[in-house]
Amino acid sequence: MSMLSLSDVTVRFEPKDKPAVLALDDVSLKVANNTFSVIVGPSGCGKSTLLRLVAGLEVQTSGHMELDGEPIGGPSADRGMVFQSYTLFPWLTVRENIMFGPKLKNLPKSECEDIADDLIQAVHLNGFENSYPKELSGGMRQRVALARALANDPRILLMDEPFGALDSQTRQAMQELLLDVWQSRRKTVLFITHDIDEAIFLGDEVHVMSARPGRIQKSLDINIPRPRGIEVLTSPEFTDYKKTILSLMHKQVVGSQQPEAPKRATA
Repeated sequence: MSMLSLSDVTVRFEPKDKPAVLALDDVSLKVANNTFSVIVGPSGCGKSTLLRLVAGLEVQTSGHMELDGEPIGGPSADRGMVFQSYTLFPWLTVRENIMFGPKLKNLPKSECEDIADDLIQAVHLNGFENSYPKELSGGMRQRVALARALANDPRILLMDEPFGALDSQTRQAMQELLLDVWQSRRKTVLFITHDIDEAIFLGDEVHVMSARPGRIQKSLDINIPRPRGIEVLTSPEFTDYKKTILSLMHKQVVGSQQPEAPKRATA
């Protein structure tokens, strides 16, 4: 059953005193319930724009988007968002940051505390409940951001290059943590990245976008058994997927950098 559906979605930006920019062109995408779907593509291809559309932070120029059969309008608690920047409230503790969403929904205090305690355990932040964001490492802050997004029990989790600012070891640890949390809670995830290894390691399916204007040029099912550990990174199956995606992206990057052929003069 398809949970998220995009049909012929186009986004054209028309800033004042500047040429119009076609960011996305007739994008169609279906994401099934409980699926971990990843979008990968060259820089500037519209990956983040697409995610912001689903989040309700941007409006499409044309096309149609639905979540569970309902048109997507503005932002909603049923779509949890995790950005590369941590967007935590610096004046709140770890527990208070995680409780923020449930408190806005006017849930009883005891229920808000239970939600926070459960998620603190899930993202391995025991002992840091009363710490402030400035006292945490980058990886720990992103764990708080993940827990805060999950605290509203969203129907879909939207992640925009959430590990892009982390060092390679912390990034790998966060990928494994995310898979553990996802497998235990089975949320539908739409994840944006420019990192091919990350896309294959995390995804049930990887959608490869073209250079701008962004389109879905190919979708691949990642048939690598779960649970996945770091050993899959050197498996023949992983290497084959990586070659395929690298080839697709290389053609797009090279093609986008080719100068336009000069136009012939007409009599």
